[in-house]
Formats: sequence, C-alpha cells, structure tokens
Amino acid sequence: MDLEVLRKDMIVSQRKGQPFIVASIIIWVLITLVTMMKVSLPFQNLLIFCCSCPLLPLSWFVGKWLNVDIFSKENPLTNLGFLFTCNQLIYLLIVMWVFSAVPEKMLMVYTMVFGAHLLPYSWLYKSRTYFVFAILIPILALVLGHMASMTCLSLVMVFLEIVFAMLLQVELNANK
Repeated sequence: MDLEVLRKDMIVSQRKGQPFIVASIIIWVLITLVTMMKVSLPFQNLLIFCCSCPLLPLSWFVGKWLNVDIFSKENPLTNLGFLFTCNQLIYLLIVMWVFSAVPEKMLMVYTMVFGAHLLPYSWLYKSRTYFVFAILIPILALVLGHMASMTCLSLVMVFLEIVFAMLLQVELNANK
C-alpha cells in the first residue's frame, strides 16, 4: 500500500491523535492540582510522574467518545505512532535524573520532553500544529521553568493543550 494513502488513513482514523491530546488536557489539570499541594517537593514530583499513568485509559475513553479506536491494527503506521511514543519513555530517564539531581526543575524538563516528543507526529499526521507545538512547548517550558512557578508552567500547559486540541480540530475540518 502507498505510504501517502496510509498516512491519510491515519489522519482520518486516528483523528490526528486527538484522543491523546484531549486526554493530556486532563493530565495537565491533574499536574496543576499537584503543584498546588502543600507537600514536599520530592513527593510532589513523584505525584507529577503518577499523573501521567492514566494517559492510556483516558485516551481510550476519549477515543470511544470521538469514535476512534486508538488500538486499531488495520494500518501498519499505527506501530510507527506507538514507536514515536516509546521514544518519550526513553527520554523520561533524563527526567528521572533531574528528579534527584535538580528536583526544582523536574517539571520544566518533564514538560520539555513532553513537547519535544510531539515532533515526529507532525510528519505522521501532516500537521503544522504538531510541528509548532513541538517547538513552542519546550521553549516556553525552558523560559517559564526559570522565571515562573511550577503552577504557572502547568496552567500554561493546560491552556496550550486546549488550544492544541482545538487547532487539531481545525486541521481535521480543513481535510474534509
């Protein structure tokens, strides 16, 4: 099968990964709530890691709501999308190091890894939105991580993820 046909199918059948982006809004809301807790920084950072755990089930529920089978095996590029996600897991080792070495910057680095991992999806989904956010998020995280509180950074991420989801919808509507 032609690569461009497979990519077009991924864009439509997976809605450009929209279930994951919508689920990440919830994750960033949870992270924001954690940053507001009056607990020790190491415990707060541990809870931030834990906030990511429900991403897959949340994405599945959002996918059901949007009529997207996020586990579909019909398109071989689904495995490529999964591989793109796995690359983020490897970079989380850096975040784990920051967790112990520079704990006050853990959320900043976590956010940078989150944003940067979006870049390959710009190719897969032919999406300018993924491209822009993959660059914008790490830069904003770097700046805000040095100039603002963790709560401010996570609130900005909630806002960005909402805008991201809306822009993906615009792209999807334009492709119809």
